[in-house]
Amino acid sequence: MKKTLIPGLCFALLAFTLASCGKKSESSSTTGWKYNDQKWGGFEKTDYEGQATGPNLVLIEGGTFTMGLTDQDVTYEWNNVPRRVTVASFYMDETEVRNIDYQEYLYWIARVYGETYPEVWKRALPDTLVWREELAYNDPMVENYFRTPDYYEYPVVGVNWYQSNDYAKWRTDRVNEMILVKRGIIDPSTDQKNENTYDSEAYLVGQYEPAVRKNLPDKRTGGERRVRLEDGILLPAYRLPTEAEWEYAALGLLGNQATTKDELITDRRIYPWDGNTVRYQKRNKNQGKMLANFKRSNGDYGGMAGALNDKAFYTAEVRSGLPNDYGLYNMAGNVCEWTSDLFRPMTSADLVDNENHDLNPYRGNVFTTKKLDPETGAPVMKDSLGHLIYEMMDTTQTALRTNYKRPEVYDFLDGDRESQVEYFYGKSTLISDSARVIKGGSWADRAFWLSPGARRYLQESKSSKIVGFRCAMIRKGAVTGNGDRDGNHFRNKRKKEKRRYD
Repeated sequence: MKKTLIPGLCFALLAFTLASCGKKSESSSTTGWKYNDQKWGGFEKTDYEGQATGPNLVLIEGGTFTMGLTDQDVTYEWNNVPRRVTVASFYMDETEVRNIDYQEYLYWIARVYGETYPEVWKRALPDTLVWREELAYNDPMVENYFRTPDYYEYPVVGVNWYQSNDYAKWRTDRVNEMILVKRGIIDPSTDQKNENTYDSEAYLVGQYEPAVRKNLPDKRTGGERRVRLEDGILLPAYRLPTEAEWEYAALGLLGNQATTKDELITDRRIYPWDGNTVRYQKRNKNQGKMLANFKRSNGDYGGMAGALNDKAFYTAEVRSGLPNDYGLYNMAGNVCEWTSDLFRPMTSADLVDNENHDLNPYRGNVFTTKKLDPETGAPVMKDSLGHLIYEMMDTTQTALRTNYKRPEVYDFLDGDRESQVEYFYGKSTLISDSARVIKGGSWADRAFWLSPGARRYLQESKSSKIVGFRCAMIRKGAVTGNGDRDGNHFRNKRKKEKRRYD
C-alpha cells in the first residue's frame, strides 16, 4: 500500500509546487505595486467569478422595449401610454412565493422573536379572511389554503405590500447566512434570538458576531478577517421588482429576438407568449389547453367537468401554466403581484418625452442613509430586532446636490402641475401615496388583465385573495451573465511597447 500511495503523494506535491512557482502575482497596471502581497501593503484584488444566482432566481437579460398597453384600452383609463424605455439586467423569481416559503418565514420569526416580541410574528401573518365573500361559500379556504400541505406549492395570498418587503429582507439575510455557512466561514446557528440574529448589513459593519469557523485570510496583516462587501461573496438584497422590471420580464421578448441578430423589434406581445389567444396553438397533445389560470367568463373559473380548461377554480401550483421565454411561470394569471412602484395615472405620459428617466423607470424613491454616530461617523447601534437604523436624508444635504433636491420624490412629474393639485384619497380619488402598482392578472380576472402592460393598484396596507408576489434582485457587473464582459471588445493590432522603469 505504501508503494502505491507514496509515489502518488509525491507527484501531487510536485505538481502543487510547480503550479505555485509558475503562478506570478498580479501587479497594478498603473503603479506596478503587487496585489495581494503583504510585503507590498496587502491591497487585495479579489479573484472574482461574477455574481452567483440566488435560490429560485432567473437572470433576466435587460434591454429596450415599449412599456405600456399593447391591446385596446377597454377600461378607457388612459393611465398607461406606451413609451420606449430600457431595463438593466436583473434577477427575478422563477415562481411566485409559495405558501410553504411563507410558512418557513413565519416559523423563523416565531422561533427568534416569539418570546420577546410576539407582535412581530402577528404583524407578519397573512390575512386568511380575504377568502370570505358576502354571497359565496369560500370559508373552507380560510382555514385550509395557507395552513394545510395540500397548498404547499400554491402562491401565498393575503399578504400586503409591507409584509412582502419584510419577507424579502428576511430572505436576503437567510440566503447570505447560508452562503457563509456553505463556504465554511461561519457555523450554522439556530439559537439566534432578538437582536442577536444574522443581518447582512449588521454583519458587514461589525455589529453581528457569528460563530466563526474560518475567516478569510487578511493580506494586509497576514491574519484573518471577516467577509467584506468588496469580496463579492454576499448577494445583493432580495426585493420587490419595479413595475418596469416586472413588465419587461413578463413579456419575454428575448424569444422574439432569438432568431435574429438585428436590433429590430419585429413585433410586440399582448401576453407573455406569442399570438393573440390564451390557448395553446401547436398541433400536439397540448393543443387547445389554456396557457394561464384566469376567469374565462361570468361564472367560468375552470371549465366543465370532464373538460376543464385551466384546471383550477382558485389558484394553481406555482409551476403550472406555460413558462415564458425567460422560464418564468405565471407572469399572467394565477395571482396578481405586488411591484415596488407607487401608482400614478400620468406617470407614463410624463415620461414619453422625458429623456432623463427612460433607464430603469421607477416611482417611489425615498432616499435614506444609515443613521451615523456624529462623533465616530460609524452606524449607530442596531435596533432590538438586529437591523441597522436608517433615516431619511436631510434636505440641507440634498439641496446641494445636482441629481435630486428632496429625499422623498413621490410627486415628481406626476401630472399634478408641480403639486398644485393634490391627490385627496377618499374624497376625489382612491389614489394616494399608499397606492402601489399590481400586475399580472389573477385566477379571478378576465383575459384583458393577463397582458403585462395592464396595470392596477392596491393600497399598500391592504391584502387580497388574488394578490401575491415574487422577488427580484439587481444584477451587478456584466449584463449577460454567460462569461461575457460589458462593452464590445476588439483586438488591438498595435503591439504595446514594453518600457523598463526603475
